[in-house]
Amino acid sequence: MKNNKVYIIIIHYKGLEDTFSLLDNLLSLDYQDFQVILVNNNPEENLFGNLKSFIITRGWNLLTEQVEDNYITLSIDKFKYPVVLINQERNLGYAGGVNTGIRYTLKYNDFSYLWILNNDLILAPDSLRELINFAEKLKSEGKRVGIIGSKLLYYHSPQILQGVGGKYNKYFALTKHIGGFEEDKGQYDRENIEIDYVIGASMFVPKEFIEDVGLMDERYFLYFEDVDWSERARRKGYVITCCYKSKVYHKEGASIGSSSKGEKKSELADYYGIRNRIVFTKKFYPQYLFTVYLSLLGVILNRVKRRQFNRIKLVFEAIKDIPKEN
Repeated sequence: MKNNKVYIIIIHYKGLEDTFSLLDNLLSLDYQDFQVILVNNNPEENLFGNLKSFIITRGWNLLTEQVEDNYITLSIDKFKYPVVLINQERNLGYAGGVNTGIRYTLKYNDFSYLWILNNDLILAPDSLRELINFAEKLKSEGKRVGIIGSKLLYYHSPQILQGVGGKYNKYFALTKHIGGFEEDKGQYDRENIEIDYVIGASMFVPKEFIEDVGLMDERYFLYFEDVDWSERARRKGYVITCCYKSKVYHKEGASIGSSSKGEKKSELADYYGIRNRIVFTKKFYPQYLFTVYLSLLGVILNRVKRRQFNRIKLVFEAIKDIPKEN
């Protein structure tokens, strides 16, 4: 396998323990030509100070540190390249955090791939190598590599799938993870599985894809940015797929209070989940706006059934707050 530098972009909002566990976990990867970009989306949290304490606790050697505006560059003996910490002045949402990291990498233009990760993940040792091998194989076949996802499994139940990708229902603007909550018996272990979008917890993309398709749409703030990116890629002829050999274990929703089971969603997650169904539909499938709005009646009835009466108002607020199109 030829040398391919990878930038690993990790978005931190909450969950210091998760973020540092992932940072530690990266050292177990059997492919080490990567550089970590840690984007702090929580300006009220002293991630820099906590990170330095973590480095000392782990017994790592902090060789140098350089502070410049919102960028902090830490040379740590365990990592091939310096770890770059970027402090946001405000929470720009998941898409905004990812874009901040991507803009940093494009300034240096010294990489082949980006790997965008949630902070609440644990990675199998060969997960990155398998992504690179798969991407290079697709390129050798003359395919335009867009976004490659990993096989996502639940960290606390590692035999259960979170998903290998997603399917999108354009009539009601609903997403569904393929294989969600199924026992992993290898039923999706094939290269030609059809997906509509890559699940945003793990997204692997080549540099040329970024240069052509562009950054994430920051209007979403939270949720549907992965579906949007995949849709834009697909419409330009890029391959959207999953590398089943790349296994990633997801603690899921730790930083924002969400899960795949709706009754456990925080109000923040509920709000953006509803709002962004309409944002996405207006952008890509405006002909189905009527049925999408109609489906929100079912959302309201569902909240009544769960006796979440305070969230009925939230549905109307989500509709009212639809941002203008770019």
